[in-house]
Amino acid sequence: MEAQESLIAGVDEVGKGCLFGPVFAAAVILSKANEINLLRQGLKDSKQLSPRKRKSLVPLIKKHSIAWALGQASAREIDSIGIREATEKAMLRALEKFTSPPELIIVDGILPIRLWPGKQKTQVRGESHFASIAAASVLAKETRDELIKQLARKYCHYGLEKNKGYGTAVHRKNLIKSGATKLHRKSFLSKLEIS
Repeated sequence: MEAQESLIAGVDEVGKGCLFGPVFAAAVILSKANEINLLRQGLKDSKQLSPRKRKSLVPLIKKHSIAWALGQASAREIDSIGIREATEKAMLRALEKFTSPPELIIVDGILPIRLWPGKQKTQVRGESHFASIAAASVLAKETRDELIKQLARKYCHYGLEKNKGYGTAVHRKNLIKSGATKLHRKSFLSKLEIS
């Protein structure tokens, strides 16, 4: 009988640098066989995938994962506790949805999750090194983008359907004209040099 694979979760976030909306995180646990399967189907760093390709990968990732989960932290939380802590909260919220904790988590980037009680390691450009982090980046990005597209209908002055909440010229210009919404990160706007 083969030894059971250890459960390793890849963790990634999206939307950390946005002016609008929540920061999202995803955690994904894949078996070796499913890693290979997803890589063959085109899984890689979400930033290197077209929107159409990302969208097509979402159901495949959900179907072929041992487990997957999403978490988020709101603009209000970001303003209250800062972006780093809010990002960690989003990651913890994703991880806490698993029925049993993974034996190891691998977090994209250089910053560990300070409140995670288990074993973890960080990996710069993790999406290029671990399929589970690439899968997490795709799930987090697609889920956040879909939410922002829906919110763009209500907050229609900021070009959110195109910029996804990032501080593009159009977004900044319309912030001056229309002011901030309750979903804008006020702590980010104070640092902006909007001219």
